[in-house]
Amino acid sequence: MFLTNQFLPLRRVVFAAILASVAVAGCSKPPPATFDLNAVPAPRGVGGLVQSVVAEPTAVTLIDSERLVVRSAGNQVAYLPGVQWADRLPKLFQARLVQTFENAMKSGSVAAQGSRVSAINQINIDIRTFEVDTDSRQALVEVTVRIISDSSGRILASGQFRGSAPVAEIAGPAAAVALDQASQQVMTQIVRWAAGRS
Repeated sequence: MFLTNQFLPLRRVVFAAILASVAVAGCSKPPPATFDLNAVPAPRGVGGLVQSVVAEPTAVTLIDSERLVVRSAGNQVAYLPGVQWADRLPKLFQARLVQTFENAMKSGSVAAQGSRVSAINQINIDIRTFEVDTDSRQALVEVTVRIISDSSGRILASGQFRGSAPVAEIAGPAAAVALDQASQQVMTQIVRWAAGRS
């Protein structure tokens, strides 16, 4: 009986801890829905390209994350709640662009930077816009691309590319689908443009 009374306070502490953990679990938010970007399956009208690597795109902090950006009246920006990309947006865009190059050329002449490929050119990208605009109800994607000689560092060509797609509603799933559509437009433009300048 003495041992039972001795350990009774400990039992109460353990039971209280279990109740607290259950309460916290009941109040926790569900994990955000996760979305991916898609590579373009087979862009048409694409020629060859010299051995090139695609660097991870640069972007401002607002875009350089897993969150989906929405812009409203008065130039106010926020993240859409309850949704996220499968990876940081620049890294995800890089991976899908490389896949689009591969789908278009079937030659393995383009790879991601860091893949130990001996490249002639480097493709540098700056993601300027990747967001849903509430006023126009459009998903907007805009990037700047530069082809740089790997040996000399000289800029061989540069261009700006834009894509847009209507958004059915300003909510996570619809926004992700529309941004993916706009992104695929931009990827197709980049692949066709870069192939014509090799």
